[in-house]
Amino acid sequence: MESTRTLSDKIFLVLKGLGMGAANKVPGISGGVVAFVSGFYEEFIYSLQKINGKAFKLLINGRFKSFYQYINGRFLGLLFLGMIISYFSVSKILDYLIQHYELFVWSVFFGMIIGSIYYISKDFEDWNYKTLIALIIGTILGISISFLDPAKENDNLWFVFFCGIISVSGMTLPGFSGSFILILLGNYVLLLVDSVNALYDTFADIIKWNFDFTSDPYRMRLLKVLAVFTLGSITGLVTFSHVLSYILKHYKSITMASIIGFIVGSLGVVWPWKHTIHKTLENGEFALDSTGNKVVTNYIRFIPDLNPETYFAVFLIALGIGMVLWLGVYGDKTRTVHE
Repeated sequence: MESTRTLSDKIFLVLKGLGMGAANKVPGISGGVVAFVSGFYEEFIYSLQKINGKAFKLLINGRFKSFYQYINGRFLGLLFLGMIISYFSVSKILDYLIQHYELFVWSVFFGMIIGSIYYISKDFEDWNYKTLIALIIGTILGISISFLDPAKENDNLWFVFFCGIISVSGMTLPGFSGSFILILLGNYVLLLVDSVNALYDTFADIIKWNFDFTSDPYRMRLLKVLAVFTLGSITGLVTFSHVLSYILKHYKSITMASIIGFIVGSLGVVWPWKHTIHKTLENGEFALDSTGNKVVTNYIRFIPDLNPETYFAVFLIALGIGMVLWLGVYGDKTRTVHE
């Protein structure tokens, strides 16, 4: 597998990791869709499946090279490198853009979701009553989830570990947004904003050789929360990959139809024209996260008026569709080369 992967493929793999990381951060968007459209979804799932008992035996016995090759280490390493870079760069840019240009950002993502639906469904021909039922169920679940009310924030470490397991669902199951599930669980700001910013600030302090943060109980609590969340994410990633690998092998058509349904259902989450509902405190003031942004709890969707802003948003929707279709063409070429 790796011997046929060129330098440009490796660079694009890091960029795809950037895309997955950014998608996982945005509520309503699934990193798994990026993997699916880019042509490496099945390799991603089957590589994660290799993290099993045999892999740990190789690792414990000191056979690091064999372990690395067995789990398709270069592929996973480049992909996760892109994701890590994303969380400290692209995702921060996205935070800014969503705060200041919310309509236009959601328009691009809405277009990308539409493009993903077309791309994934265009070659799917195994339509029968079972796959149609799976499609309908997936769509209903996706829509239903988008209208649930969020819970309150909870930093209990066992619950944080559970959130980690659930959050990676978007990486392994296209159309199922892990970040939106975190909003419903009440821990989106805690886990994907506050704790990530705490880690970023900690790295900045260490570079300056400043270790005062070790005496800051709030910072240390956030770092502990992030560590438990990461452990839960790794656990969920490996677990989901084994389950999905089995399902894809034995029920591929039904799984594909369900994935299409999930993605269709997620359109309600990323509908560009919506009024944002912010969390308020008992005194009527808005609740703020660690960066000073208002905490979002839900949205009220509406039909837009025809004006220049709407026209530009429609253009961005078309741009989003075009981006996914281009990514799909590249993914097809990549698959052809490796096959």
